[in-house]
Amino acid sequence: MQQEVERTSRGPQAQFQQGHQIPVEHHKKPGLQDEMENPKPTSTKLPTEDSGYQTYKAAGKLEGKKAIITGGDSGIGRATAILYAMEGATSLITYLPEEEKDAKETVRRVEELGKKCHSLALDLRTKENCKKVVDIALELLGGIDILVNNAGTQNMVEDIKDLDEDQWDSTFQTNIYSVFYLSKYTLPHLKNGSTIINCASINAYIGRPDLLDYTSTKGALVSFTRGLSNQQVKNGIRVNAVCPGPVWTPLIPATMNTNAMEQFSGTPMGRPGQPSEIATCFVFLASQDSSLISGQCLHPNGGVVVNG
Repeated sequence: MQQEVERTSRGPQAQFQQGHQIPVEHHKKPGLQDEMENPKPTSTKLPTEDSGYQTYKAAGKLEGKKAIITGGDSGIGRATAILYAMEGATSLITYLPEEEKDAKETVRRVEELGKKCHSLALDLRTKENCKKVVDIALELLGGIDILVNNAGTQNMVEDIKDLDEDQWDSTFQTNIYSVFYLSKYTLPHLKNGSTIINCASINAYIGRPDLLDYTSTKGALVSFTRGLSNQQVKNGIRVNAVCPGPVWTPLIPATMNTNAMEQFSGTPMGRPGQPSEIATCFVFLASQDSSLISGQCLHPNGGVVVNG
């Protein structure tokens, strides 16, 4: 049985040393952060200390900013909401109704930092719900400065002949249609200096075969990011993407088979990322520090070298 690494404040690299593999566990979709943080006595807990938040040093980079963060209940979305709060932003997070417990925990952790976090349970696969997110954000936040399109889904299928057409449609509706709708409805309310940040994936660059529909949506998302940037940068609105490699989020034990999970730590660094390590990219791209960057993709992936 895997030993838990001693809890320290030395950061995620110290907690995921070479040879420490993630626990092979399987959970029901959509995957809940709560199940990962409170495992059954028979399971092995991932060696971590507070997902790396203790090591993050804020500098007021987003003071007064207002953000929409989709999929903010857990994983990268939760980490982004927390780091945004540490940097001074208020936020509205969206999540699925079955993720209510996780969403409440995100709100609690953000508000412990003294910032307001609103939450909204909606399925983003329809344009009506995406329009509702923007309308409610304007009402609750009083404006929008940052749109983080983070919500996504995946299901492993080894061969295209077994890939159900309904799954293909649903994956595109969640991973790319919602991004189009939210961006379209948010843009009229953005101003010079505002940002849109999309969560793509390393899979758009490596062409992962057992996630064909997911990989296709993330490739589309990279191209969407570049095209929308070329449209909007003249208005002072920057559009970028983050393309994470393996990250330990609830989506992993909810959607990956045993073989895939056993290989999950196979990066040059020998470990998957922590959500907070990805969220730092979302802070950078939302802040003035990235004022000359638009239409680009950041690659927090544990050292994998990709083209693009």
